[in-house]
Amino acid sequence: MPSSQSARPIPLNLLLSLRPGQWTKNLFVFAALVFARRLTDGDAVLRAVAAFADFCALSGAIYLVNDVFDREQDRRHPVTSKRPIASGAISPALALTTAAVLAIAALIGAFTLGLPFFAAAAAYLVLLSAYSAFLKHAVILDVLTIAGGFTLRAAGGAAAIGVPISHWLLMCTALLAMFIALSKRRHELTLLTDNATLHRPILGDYTPYLLDQMISVVTASTLIAYAFYTISPETTEKFGTSLLSLTIPFPLYGIFRYLYLMHRQNLGGSPAELVVNDRPLLACVALWSISVILIIYR
Repeated sequence: MPSSQSARPIPLNLLLSLRPGQWTKNLFVFAALVFARRLTDGDAVLRAVAAFADFCALSGAIYLVNDVFDREQDRRHPVTSKRPIASGAISPALALTTAAVLAIAALIGAFTLGLPFFAAAAAYLVLLSAYSAFLKHAVILDVLTIAGGFTLRAAGGAAAIGVPISHWLLMCTALLAMFIALSKRRHELTLLTDNATLHRPILGDYTPYLLDQMISVVTASTLIAYAFYTISPETTEKFGTSLLSLTIPFPLYGIFRYLYLMHRQNLGGSPAELVVNDRPLLACVALWSISVILIIYR
């Protein structure tokens, strides 16, 4: 009897392999648009949307390449074994061809948004391709590479609309991405236990205790960096208000809620799905976004 994956049309399987549910990670592209106070600039909004679409294409291409590299390990995982490439619904050749077409189209699109954005997009493609090939097997570097990918998204968003990237924005983005990446590693390690290294060999270099220590450091650093950003004289002068510090409870609750879901509910395998499916966490993100926009654009 055919599996549900093989019974689906090939175009649908290809679309699912691009993991559109993970494209919410590319929303970091819009950070510069908001914090540079260009949200009311129609041209800047259109360029940011184009940058978002470009990173969706790039990340989709990377997911295809990554799934080809990981297809043997994915078959040993209760969830990833259902992915179209791991299940055999899509051939590696078709996946790599689609990835190449997407990457070339995305780079051409990136060039139309200017050389600075093209540089950020190309760097993202190279970095994440290196991650799929070998960096994901290097302890600690695997997490730093993921954080670098998020940072390049934020930097690319700034480049697309022609504004300088804030060092505060880069720092908070990198720290938050490290928190998410470390939390995902911990979830994989505790979910798969003795079979963890069969799915992802790098997990053999981690332990739950080591990851908890790293997560603690990154959690504190993320919250302190955001707090310092909101009360810094530079921020107060830029926005003409010190009220941004009132938004500190939102990231505080959001991170604590994420830790609760990871430790008590055994969630965290897919950060994007976790945020979307957990109503308190989704409400926290929405309220933080609204509060920031109201304060900055008051």
